[in-house]
Amino acid sequence: MEAKGIKKNTAIWIIAVLVLFVLSIILGIIMRLNQGGAVHLDPGTFYADMTIHGITMIGIWFVAGMAGVNFIMERYVKTSYRANTFALVMTVIGVVMLWVSTLIGDFHAGWTFLYPLPFKIAWSAWATPMFLWALAVLGVGWLVWVLSLMTALLKKYSISQVFAWQHFRNKNPEVETPPFILISMISLLGVLACLIAAVVLLVLLFAEYYSHGAFVNDALLIKNLTYFFGHTIANEMLYLGLAIIYELFPEISGRPKWKTTWYVAIAWNLTLFFVLLAFFHHLYMDFVQPEGLQIVGQLASYLASLPSAGVTVFSVIVAVYRTKIKWSLSNLLFFIGIAGWVIGGVGAVIDATISNNFLLHNTLWVPAHFHSYNAMGNVLFSLGFFHWFSVEYSKRKGPERLSSLKLSFLLLGGIGFLAAFYVAGAESVPRRYSSYPVEFTSAKLLATLGAVFATVYLIAIFLFVSSIFKRCINMVLHRS
Repeated sequence: MEAKGIKKNTAIWIIAVLVLFVLSIILGIIMRLNQGGAVHLDPGTFYADMTIHGITMIGIWFVAGMAGVNFIMERYVKTSYRANTFALVMTVIGVVMLWVSTLIGDFHAGWTFLYPLPFKIAWSAWATPMFLWALAVLGVGWLVWVLSLMTALLKKYSISQVFAWQHFRNKNPEVETPPFILISMISLLGVLACLIAAVVLLVLLFAEYYSHGAFVNDALLIKNLTYFFGHTIANEMLYLGLAIIYELFPEISGRPKWKTTWYVAIAWNLTLFFVLLAFFHHLYMDFVQPEGLQIVGQLASYLASLPSAGVTVFSVIVAVYRTKIKWSLSNLLFFIGIAGWVIGGVGAVIDATISNNFLLHNTLWVPAHFHSYNAMGNVLFSLGFFHWFSVEYSKRKGPERLSSLKLSFLLLGGIGFLAAFYVAGAESVPRRYSSYPVEFTSAKLLATLGAVFATVYLIAIFLFVSSIFKRCINMVLHRS
């Protein structure tokens, strides 16, 4: 019964994610059109759109990864249907609160809500507490979900087994840890750490807000907590997607399952450590930050990306090189998504180098790299899972139509959209501007081109959504 419930919940998660994704893309296109001068938004409206666009994108692709991992984890352990449902309900409530606080309350402090902006009220007075309570609602739901999945894993695997430590020295250990289990646990532990930081952050923000200024936070501490939470969850949602790829890519391709080797085990254990320290690269511009932490940030930014990317790219290349495999829309999305993730990672490492960061930090290079590993990386990981799930478990099976057209529009739109960001960043066009001064001669043209290519990308997403939606709705409505 619970397995059927998890399947239906997964279908509901997919429907909700895709609806919010389409809406968020539309908001993004409107912002780029405004920057290009094609439409004219009030600055407050622009920043409200930017706030809800950013925080929705992070949230939906995190829960997409969690839903996929939860579903596949049922192959290995019994997971909690109640925890999954609780997270779903809390996510719906939290998202409604976020959208109301921004689109009706006009809260526009940005998706990073950097202190003290939430308390500099330039919107409806009720919007700030609603926004913060929305984050609390989401955090509670996700924390319960994460803890339930970790508990399920630890009921079957010991600490050393779930982290694959027995693979460090033993080529054929008595108990083998599947790569999916290893990467899922690494990711969930990272998510747990950042959610704990979010709890501390929200407690401090609530303390200042409800004390009416009697308690004042330390700005540097709040910024460190904010980016520890935000940067970590943005990376861990990628790793949740990679856990799914390690499980499904060989299966869909008709190849033997990938096994955990000593280098895979070491790489992912190192990734857990380094990714928790990489957020310091967001604070290079904060001169009061201790210098040692800035150096740690640069080193961790390099080292966090190398182990996980290295073993993943190697595994995929070995799987496809001179090998006859069964290509489908799902594993093509996985394959292209890994390329997008790596390209975005290279862009991130360039920006995380201190000498480069002085030039690139406040330019469009930053949204260029994180849109690379999200729009053309993590999104494709989840779309690959969504397609596989909807085909595999729906009663409305049939030949996949327009696959080449979908991928063509996705690549054309995605690459063009990202190129406009990268070129603008290289030309020092600033980020977070609602409109550009005349001194930035190419900024408006690049913004308009970005909007055009984003529209092509949106068309591709509509094509994906149409087929996935029908199958998932059928699963939700079907009683068996």
